[in-house]
Amino acid sequence: MNDASPAVVATPDTRPQRLNFEFRGQGMEYFKIWIVNILLTIVTLGIYSAWATVRNNRYFYSNLYLDNINFRYLAEPMAILKGRLIAMAALIIFALTAQAAPILYAIFSIVLIFAIPYFLNQSLAFERRMTAYNNIQFRFKASYGEAFMAIYVWPLLGILSVGILYPLAFLKLNQYVVKNSAYGTSNFDFKASYADYGTIFLTVIGVGLVIGLPIGLIMKFAPSLVLFSPVIMIATYIGILLYFIVQINNLFFNKLSLKEHTFNCHATMGSLGKVVLINALLTLATFGLYLPAAKVRIAKFWCSCIAMDAAEPLDNFVAAEKENVTALGEELGQVFDFA
Repeated sequence: MNDASPAVVATPDTRPQRLNFEFRGQGMEYFKIWIVNILLTIVTLGIYSAWATVRNNRYFYSNLYLDNINFRYLAEPMAILKGRLIAMAALIIFALTAQAAPILYAIFSIVLIFAIPYFLNQSLAFERRMTAYNNIQFRFKASYGEAFMAIYVWPLLGILSVGILYPLAFLKLNQYVVKNSAYGTSNFDFKASYADYGTIFLTVIGVGLVIGLPIGLIMKFAPSLVLFSPVIMIATYIGILLYFIVQINNLFFNKLSLKEHTFNCHATMGSLGKVVLINALLTLATFGLYLPAAKVRIAKFWCSCIAMDAAEPLDNFVAAEKENVTALGEELGQVFDFA
């Protein structure tokens, strides 16, 4: 008697596929774009800056790849120029009223403060809409109240609480940006907590105290060693700054998700410090001419640290309906230095 063995049914591999981000731009290649943009912007008294912005963004977006597909920047120079001209006109009027009509200037200042959340929403909406991947555009849609809380209320509470609620302000700002962003019709999500940010802030404060207090004692009781204090303080500041940048970015991407897809960031202080040091030394040695290559180098670094764990093919996303988002919000934000 033969026992029939049960048929083995093949099941698809449900493990997420690791998709690495990659930046394929080159320093010399971007330098040519950068130097032409500067020269033409100067010659045209700033008018060409709209075209320069588009050329810069298109270069960086088109060289940013995920799963061998590059991103695209869709904005047109004329749309940016129109918004920029309106924003500049508003800035000039705003500045003139400071001398001619102080009361009107005060009123404009108050109006501007309450208008900033609206312009921030418009700026982010325009930026997302002009970004596309695999022929699908990104979106951003947030309420005025969400923007107001993120840029005013939570930071103010952080100040009033003597820094205790600062980690919460960071969390709320990232939640505002991420949870109101979407790829097509699929919204991003952000799973970080107050404790996640609190740990980073407490570590920074702890390291500062551990190193700062001995330096203070040395300066008081051993004046002969005071010459070494600035070196130690500068090294400590740079180390804390690198730690903060790395941990904040790692936390952001490790808690970021898009439907079932998650992200991963594994930057380290040493690797970031090496890139920053090389960029700083070469930029100083070339009197700023290395700046475009430095920007490319830092882009390559961050892309090498970030990956997407895709639970399904990215083609499954559905493009969101088109929305009429102008460039005016972004340009007003840039001109008044709040976006």
